[in-house]
Amino acid sequence: MNDTASPDAHHVADQLIKEILDGRYQPGDFIPKELEICRHFGLSRNVVRRHLGALVSGGIIERISGYGSRVREFSQWHILDPAVTDWITRFAGPHLEIQREILSFRLTVEPWVAMMAANSATARDLVAIEEAFEDMRHHHLDEDTTQHDHCDVSFHVAIYYATHNIVWSQLSHVLRPSIHLLVSHSNTRTLDPSHSLQSHHRLMDAIRMRQPDEAYHAAIAVLEDTARALNVDITPAPVPLHLPMTVPSTG
Repeated sequence: MNDTASPDAHHVADQLIKEILDGRYQPGDFIPKELEICRHFGLSRNVVRRHLGALVSGGIIERISGYGSRVREFSQWHILDPAVTDWITRFAGPHLEIQREILSFRLTVEPWVAMMAANSATARDLVAIEEAFEDMRHHHLDEDTTQHDHCDVSFHVAIYYATHNIVWSQLSHVLRPSIHLLVSHSNTRTLDPSHSLQSHHRLMDAIRMRQPDEAYHAAIAVLEDTARALNVDITPAPVPLHLPMTVPSTG
């Protein structure tokens, strides 16, 4: 752990997860033992156990009797746990493996979500998607990407809602921090923000025009733009047998 200790118990889990995400502790490594953490932070063993328990609940560490607490593989983390996504958003930074895992997940599900939205979106849903897009357009050249990031996330969440599937709609709340993590980093790194905006426009138009096949491919294109901006290699999403390999762009 870093040399600067804090008397605030709430910093224990934060400090440990930050050092794990920074690479100080790799998967398979043991973090400091309870008594060492107690001395470092000046806290009771019960308090430290409670905060280590939060990391255990998130799948980040595992307790091994007689040995201590070991960092688990990233694939074993409960990445959809709100506490874990919050930690990742605050501390992951340009963590390529986590970015790759989130992108891989989104690449698997969001093309299908876009197809469902193209079939199910109501007029109100379309207004929400279009308003988010217009706000993105307004802010896409801002030097400070904060507003653009917020609008970008709202755009994707609105598409989840447009499916009118209660699971996807609720999942958008859980995924929001993970989506924001990718959006915030990719928007500051992209070399062509106008191209990214065009990709989002293509996706919006496909949903608006009730073109599920086009929406599927447009969603993939948006995420491929994100991968390029982050310099993350991802496996191309498999195209369902009933869809053409590519769909001509409408604009």
